[in-house]
Amino acid sequence: MDANIVHDCCAPTHNRTLELKDHGCGSVSAAGGTPDLVVVGAGSAGFSAAIRAGELGAKVVLIGHGTIGGTCVNIGCVPSKTLIRAAEALHHARSASRFAGITGTAELTDWHALVAQKDSLVSAMRTAKYEELLPRYDHIRYVAGAARFTKGGLQVADEVFSSERVVIATGAAPAMPAISGLAAVPWLTSTTALSLEKLPKSLLVIGGGVIGCELGQMFARFGVQVTIVCRSRLLPGFDPDISAALAGYLREEGIEVRCSLAYASIRQTEQGVALRIFADGQSHELNAEQVLVATGRTPNTAGLDLEVAKIAMDERGSIVVDEHLGTTRAGIYAAGDVTGRDEYVYMAAYGAKLAAENALEGNGRRYDSRTMPEVVFTDPQVASVGLTEAKARHAGYDAKAMTVALDQVPRALAARDTRGLIKLVAEAETGLLLGAHILAPEGGDSIQTAVLAIKHRLTVKDLAETLFPYLTTVEGMKLAALSFGKDVALLSCCAG
Repeated sequence: MDANIVHDCCAPTHNRTLELKDHGCGSVSAAGGTPDLVVVGAGSAGFSAAIRAGELGAKVVLIGHGTIGGTCVNIGCVPSKTLIRAAEALHHARSASRFAGITGTAELTDWHALVAQKDSLVSAMRTAKYEELLPRYDHIRYVAGAARFTKGGLQVADEVFSSERVVIATGAAPAMPAISGLAAVPWLTSTTALSLEKLPKSLLVIGGGVIGCELGQMFARFGVQVTIVCRSRLLPGFDPDISAALAGYLREEGIEVRCSLAYASIRQTEQGVALRIFADGQSHELNAEQVLVATGRTPNTAGLDLEVAKIAMDERGSIVVDEHLGTTRAGIYAAGDVTGRDEYVYMAAYGAKLAAENALEGNGRRYDSRTMPEVVFTDPQVASVGLTEAKARHAGYDAKAMTVALDQVPRALAARDTRGLIKLVAEAETGLLLGAHILAPEGGDSIQTAVLAIKHRLTVKDLAETLFPYLTTVEGMKLAALSFGKDVALLSCCAG
């Protein structure tokens, strides 16, 4: 294989090459015959599995249904983050007056042009990172079509492939919650919301998870009146201090945030939609021009006929996998969002690579998400790794947590933006770092320090004694580590 090949943007690579039996001449498409591995799904996970299999010397059939490239590049990370960054540009210009002597203004003048620019980036990345890669991998044969399991194997149109070694990586799609009347209402998903013909005057966002928070703030900064509603709290999987602080910052921007409620019904009105909720023992009706449903995702398993292959699914329709990502059918593995776990593109790519190795070589690799970083692209950003204080205690640790507000971080003071906090969770006796939770502008760029610290079992003392560059946000992690032993408010700049 050409050493200069550009890999899929999220596919992990590895230098070691393992031996498989010799299959003779070149590409699957040219050589025909039985492939060593069939990969179902042509997104980041599917490409990761197929590329890794080739590095191991295998012939691969990669089956894709729909737009090549999957969720991330087409309708997820890439389009959403470019529009979120555009909304941040508006906000930063408008908030320039926090610096004395500066007045800034900005406005969205052409929504269609912004969407077209986003679409151009998506098209370019899909072409460069997916479509143009396939001809450069001789070991991959790409087959377009919907796959399903039959008694004879894995069928695509009139062709049947062996199902002895398979990686399923078909991803997930926006879920439809059980709200009475929703089926009769024209509701937006995270996909359709990014390609609106025009911006609504008001938007009701159902769901306070990652997508709801990110897109809710984005549309508000574009001038839409936004209301976010959720059953529990914003970002329920994250540290509650982070959630509470973020809710406050969103409200300061004029976003209505309503939590701890129940959805009763939704209906279409002359002005748009009306959602009836129950909160604090009372019934309320919320009105908006349009509604965005952001209550999670459902695995793409319909049509695969998994029951024919005796592949088990859970109550949500996710494929059940073990620690090796093996399904209940020997030789068949699953990775990425279709498993319902760790729904981030880098985890899908990591898992698919691991699944391909295990399918071809036996179960030598275990899936491990203990040091998985999570980033929510709100402003300030949410970034997290490891255990929250509550989860650490539930796991049996005698946990201690310390929090430093951003007004103690010199970088935030200089930027005149002290929104946020940095919270570290450690084992009380040893100081072993168990978790890190950040709410800060560009906080996602700081979390990797904690990822490495947890991976290599560092203590808060190790962090406190490490050199951090001054006037950076990540320096706040050192301050948080120092706070386990002293009052950082009593330290001079750079003093440890």
